[in-house]
Amino acid sequence: MAIKKKSSTSVKNRKPFAISMLVVIAWFIITGVFGPLFGKLTSVQENNNSSFLPKGAEATQASEVIQTFSGKDSFNFPTLILFEGDVTPKTIAAVNEHLATVGGLTLDGTSAKITDYLAPGQQITVFPSQDGKAILGNIPLDGNSIAKTLPNDKPVLPAIIEALRADVKPIAEANGLTHYVTGPGGLLGDLFGAFGTLDSTLLLTTLGVVAIILIIVYRSPFLWLIPLISAMFALSTAGGIVYLLAKNNIIDVDGQSQGILSVLVLGAATDYALLLIARYREELHHYESRFDAMRAAYKGVWEPILASGSTVSISLLILLFSQLTNTASLGPIGAIGIVCSMITILTLLPAFLLLFGRWIFWPRRPEFDGDDHVMSGTWSKVGKVIEKNPRRAWIISGVFLLLLASASTTLKADGIGTVDTFTGNPESVVGQKLLLTHFPGGEGDPTQIVVAADKIDAVSAAVKNAPGVTDVSPLLDGLALPGQPLPKIKIVDNKAILNLTLDKAPDSVEAGNDIPKIRQLAHAADSTSLVGGTSAVYFDVRTANSHDNRTIIPIILFVITLILGLLLRSILSALLLLGTVVLSYFATLGVCALVFNHVFGFAGGDNSFPLFAFIFLVALGIDYNIFLMTRVREESQKIGTRRGVIKGLTVTGAVITSAGVVLAATFAVLGLLPLVPLAQIGFAVAFGVLLDTIIVRSILVPALVHEIGPKIWWPSKLQREGK
Repeated sequence: MAIKKKSSTSVKNRKPFAISMLVVIAWFIITGVFGPLFGKLTSVQENNNSSFLPKGAEATQASEVIQTFSGKDSFNFPTLILFEGDVTPKTIAAVNEHLATVGGLTLDGTSAKITDYLAPGQQITVFPSQDGKAILGNIPLDGNSIAKTLPNDKPVLPAIIEALRADVKPIAEANGLTHYVTGPGGLLGDLFGAFGTLDSTLLLTTLGVVAIILIIVYRSPFLWLIPLISAMFALSTAGGIVYLLAKNNIIDVDGQSQGILSVLVLGAATDYALLLIARYREELHHYESRFDAMRAAYKGVWEPILASGSTVSISLLILLFSQLTNTASLGPIGAIGIVCSMITILTLLPAFLLLFGRWIFWPRRPEFDGDDHVMSGTWSKVGKVIEKNPRRAWIISGVFLLLLASASTTLKADGIGTVDTFTGNPESVVGQKLLLTHFPGGEGDPTQIVVAADKIDAVSAAVKNAPGVTDVSPLLDGLALPGQPLPKIKIVDNKAILNLTLDKAPDSVEAGNDIPKIRQLAHAADSTSLVGGTSAVYFDVRTANSHDNRTIIPIILFVITLILGLLLRSILSALLLLGTVVLSYFATLGVCALVFNHVFGFAGGDNSFPLFAFIFLVALGIDYNIFLMTRVREESQKIGTRRGVIKGLTVTGAVITSAGVVLAATFAVLGLLPLVPLAQIGFAVAFGVLLDTIIVRSILVPALVHEIGPKIWWPSKLQREGK
């Protein structure tokens, strides 16, 4: 039995009690300031792929020139309305007449109208399909204006899509037609709608999941509230800070980064809380005074929490090297969330626990009895099995992970079209698929080539037979009217625009794959030409993602290795831990490939998936090894390395497993959103964290450390002092 520590005097405890009270009051003030701002975070989202491209991308350069053709800082962002049914001159005239009036529709009960967001110099157009079974209306929106908010601070585009769908329904039904609002505007509007649940369904579900897990872990009607409230304070503060940065155009926020922020903060803050509360409960058995117990607990956990948070936040900040602004912005957004989590758990949580005292643990109230209770139970048995035959343990677990990793080569992550981004079938997706049966895929949303005015014919001839091209026509200075001469080709600054209609959906991977050949032919005919438009934007985004995967991942590996080496004062242990987590990462990718391809039936995956999965799996997965190995190092200094690793595994087993379950559950909630990229990230992180917690941290790492022995601490002195 451990020796009891005598209690401190009540006078001595008055000062820490008062400090705890002040800390809690300060946090209530901080949350009162930032909490309301967090609630407005959705209003500053930016979900347009084209705005995320780097300035040097060809699609970006083309867009900048194309904007000059409207005379304003704007670009055409088409919203397509498909009417399907028997098409007659009468129905065409009725649809044409009606769509001419949609500009006057008001949006979401405000004074704003659709006409306020139409692209300048463009007109609403209507044309029938050649098969006589469909009519296509094109509402040309201004891509810059729709990125703003309405007077009620709600996003513009979803309101426009909702207004159009409600407005065209009567005219469609009156003429026996079915209607679908689709195209880039409809798809992005539905995407906004999916992200709109982030501040309600996703957050509430995540909180509910965390609450249930904490109640099961603590088996207390009161204790679970303390870490949950602390995590909410961290999220409110982080969200408010991110809102202010986005509002002032310092960073960009999209729906994906907002969703990740919520689950990341709640998961990480709860993990840190579990670690601190477990150590505090342990020390309460050895100290009569809860203040002395907290000092001892704090001494044991501040360093691993700081190291863990630093590893994750620095890894996230490395995303600033990304060529895409949304990926780069996720770095500081996530880092802000992790730093707020660390600070909250290291300040607010101890203050809460000290104010409430031992009774908060009821009915499992820790008594001052010197009982080293964590040395018994399931994890003690696991430790004894590993201690008996460590080589068998690490060989079996290592081979198992290698087998899973072998399937990672079958992962499809070479890009995904917007239609395939949704797990369900919203109206825009159904309409986009039907559109392809009546019109060429790029109808209404052409690939645009900026060419020199004297190279129009040469470039037109060069790209006419390029893969996927069904029509090439120059942009005219006005509308072509029946029975009237064609307007002249529009020339601005000695430049013209060629509109290429492709036979595939403009936002599809297949359309993007045609862009390199189109660019090659266009550049050969006019070296100054620039190929832009939706298909080019999506291709350039995928190209930038591939570059990020190759450059950012090695940098993160180096940084994590450096942090681990400094924390553990050992190069060998840092390399060992990093190697096991990387193996776990590839094993997770292998399982993802099998599940995504054969269970969920996803069409593919965004090619940013490997990078995001790496960031969260390696940076967060290393946390559990940090929690384990810092305790192993502490125990090794007292009782030797081999005994120390078994004790470290035993005393941290329950809390680290609980932390893994919490983090896995929070990321799994991302699967509630009807979006393939978030569902994939949610599954990958949830499965990967559980794999890392149950196999890597519980079996592989302890077995390897036990096998290697004191040399694991090379080059520190502990390699000679351990046993």
